[in-house]
Amino acid sequence: MKGSIYKVLGLVLVAYSLIYGLLSPVPDLPILEESIRNLFYHVSMWFAMMAMMAGSFWNAVDFLGTDELKKDRRSTSLAEMGLVFSLFGLITGMIWAKFTWGAWWTNDPKLNGTAITILIYLTYFVLRLSIDDVRKKARISAVYNIFAFVMMIVFIGILPRLTDSLHPGNGGNPGFNSYDLDNKLRLVFYPAVIGWILIGTWIASLRYRLKALQE
Repeated sequence: MKGSIYKVLGLVLVAYSLIYGLLSPVPDLPILEESIRNLFYHVSMWFAMMAMMAGSFWNAVDFLGTDELKKDRRSTSLAEMGLVFSLFGLITGMIWAKFTWGAWWTNDPKLNGTAITILIYLTYFVLRLSIDDVRKKARISAVYNIFAFVMMIVFIGILPRLTDSLHPGNGGNPGFNSYDLDNKLRLVFYPAVIGWILIGTWIASLRYRLKALQE
């Protein structure tokens, strides 16, 4: 039962954010208007993605130090969930961009960095499929995983802050906390982030158990 608490909590928080996120009052903001509700769904995807990739990175480093294959399985399972969240984040971001910036895709450094990051992690999985030896696959992919995580931080977290960007908190634009993330939004946004991270951890654990049975 104890192991199920975080799963139930994740489901409750996600359901709460999905339902109350559509029903709760939101600030009347210029340009964004009602689309600010996508904050609960789009931005929470990125937080969940970062958490999954950070966990994958940590297990990759841990594997190189211990040579335990279970660390490699955990690392891969978390990276899979991180990639799923990044795709969801990209899709919800494109929808938001259409309604606020007038186009599905713009020449924005954060959008381009996200696309590059997804390609980097897709290459990680292609690399794993190309190697048959289990331990060799684990060692090479662990090293690549570390490289991929660092590149993700650079392309998503650093470069957009150094160049012009339409995203809040980048390129001189104020962040959400500075002007429109009020207490009403926080009541939905933070539970959404926590809920999706818990759901991602749950699904990653199922993937881990499946890989363990297959091996």
